[in-house]
Amino acid sequence: MPKHHKRRKISALVAGALFTLGLSAAGHAQTANDDLFGRLASAAPKLSPQVLEAALKATRCAISNGTAMPERLAVIDFSLPSSKERLWLFDLNEGELILRDLVAHGKNSGNAEATAFSNIEGSHQSSIGLFKAAESYRGSHGYSLRLDGLEPGFNDLARQRAIVIHGADYVQDSWVTKYGRIGRSHGCPAVDNQIIKTVVDELKGGQLVFKYYPDQEWLQSSSYLNCDSAGQLAGARNATAVAGDRS
Repeated sequence: MPKHHKRRKISALVAGALFTLGLSAAGHAQTANDDLFGRLASAAPKLSPQVLEAALKATRCAISNGTAMPERLAVIDFSLPSSKERLWLFDLNEGELILRDLVAHGKNSGNAEATAFSNIEGSHQSSIGLFKAAESYRGSHGYSLRLDGLEPGFNDLARQRAIVIHGADYVQDSWVTKYGRIGRSHGCPAVDNQIIKTVVDELKGGQLVFKYYPDQEWLQSSSYLNCDSAGQLAGARNATAVAGDRS
């Protein structure tokens, strides 16, 4: 098992809790939401409750608006420095935290910390928001995973920008020891080569990836974090589809 894997059994009830999110009874749905949050928070005590809450809120919004029920969810907290393990991967069916590990940000997003984000091709910056993991492939970085951004203006050009999850030799503890940070990518959330196969295989085929940063514009305008209006989200999906046609 790769050295960074940190598994902890939660409960298979997590999957059941997710499926009850569609209950018409608001009280039951809220209880399920609270139960899911509590179980995942217990499994990942170093994940900010605020970040976890945002990730689950975005996930629920996506599900309620037609996205297939995810089996796994990856959460990246870019408010943490790259020297910290800021990637969490949850198995929602089995009720497990699959791993927690290092993950890189784009070289123009910052040095040890990411503070600038972009949806522009060639920016070499990371982007934030909710993504759907798509197909795996083998490219210049080896076994990798394509991502489709779901949020217009923030990440919907991810495929056009070739923002993918891939392995990199600069995402290692030895880099933190030597430089105080890991290396940086061209905008991709690169991970340790030791875990890339696990990450790709667990996420490919439609699982969700949530990248967080306390960017006020995104927090206030993200359709997935402000899901009260179905029309607002429908408009966002249409805009994403149009952007995909252009890419």
